[in-house]
Amino acid sequence: MKNLRTLDDLQVKGKRVLVRADLNVPVADGKVTDTTRITRQAPTIRELAEKGAKVIVLSHFDRPKGAVVPSMSLRPLVQPLSDAVGRKVAFAEDCIGPVAEAAVAALKEGEVLLLENTRFHKGEEDNDPVMAKQLAALGDIFVNDAFSAAHRAHASTEGVARLLPNAAGRSMQAELTHLEKALGNPERPVLAVVGGAKVSTKIALLENLVQRVETLVIGGAMANTFLAAQGVKIGKSLYEPDHLDTARKVTHMAAESGAALLLPTDVVVAKDFKAGAAHRTVPIAQIGDDEMVLDVGPDSIKAFETRLAAPWYGTAPSAPSRSSPSMPERWRRPGRWPVRQKGGSC
Repeated sequence: MKNLRTLDDLQVKGKRVLVRADLNVPVADGKVTDTTRITRQAPTIRELAEKGAKVIVLSHFDRPKGAVVPSMSLRPLVQPLSDAVGRKVAFAEDCIGPVAEAAVAALKEGEVLLLENTRFHKGEEDNDPVMAKQLAALGDIFVNDAFSAAHRAHASTEGVARLLPNAAGRSMQAELTHLEKALGNPERPVLAVVGGAKVSTKIALLENLVQRVETLVIGGAMANTFLAAQGVKIGKSLYEPDHLDTARKVTHMAAESGAALLLPTDVVVAKDFKAGAAHRTVPIAQIGDDEMVLDVGPDSIKAFETRLAAPWYGTAPSAPSRSSPSMPERWRRPGRWPVRQKGGSC
């Protein structure tokens, strides 16, 4: 891609390189249950270490909302990350301040350090310039390898990138290359699937996509907002009431550009948000007031499959969907449709 700086453009030997990774992986009982994201981030970290960089890894985990929540610590990720990278990974109990500074100062060339959850500080999600400067002070170069978190303007993604020489990591590079192939000059027709919980964090993406694709499939909790905007009663499902007009705008833009916008016509609902919850599949018109939408139903999947050739962004289903009998076998693979235990959602 034009103007995309990558690791090939960097001289990193002896330099402190901040790597923004996305290590927001599923964790249960203090153990990582799916290492897919870690495995995908490892090549960048490994390459930098092999080139003699002092590698400092940043990541968020779950939603501690600016507070220190022990169960959301990145410490359980140290060994899985070490295994994936093929070398020892040190850990610091904070991502800024004296603790982080001392840990970085102790690094030697080729060593790797994982800093604590960036979201333990309120300044992370506020994109606080003070926190961004504190992070930037820990490095000489910034490498963003967290494609799945790149849509968020946070201190450790957007803020620090303004303060240091920067480049894309290998995972980010691959994702952007695939996206360029899919949307730059694609073989048509193109279908895009957008999931995740929030419309608000993907407004620009949605507005861009409806002008570039023939079909846009909306899944995840985001679909609830679009359904609610159309007057569908969604019970106690997760949605964004403040963005109903945004959903209507995107729907209107799709109609004007000639793009088909596909929403679920049937859904898997449950009264509780937990793995193994009792659930049923119903048309969207039959969602109970005490039920929440957790996945798309078989009729929706069939409709999506007829047009499927999709670049992915976000996660579509929620618990207990991976075990749903309506889910095609090839979509049940770990890492393809993450079930959120702790982490696993950006």
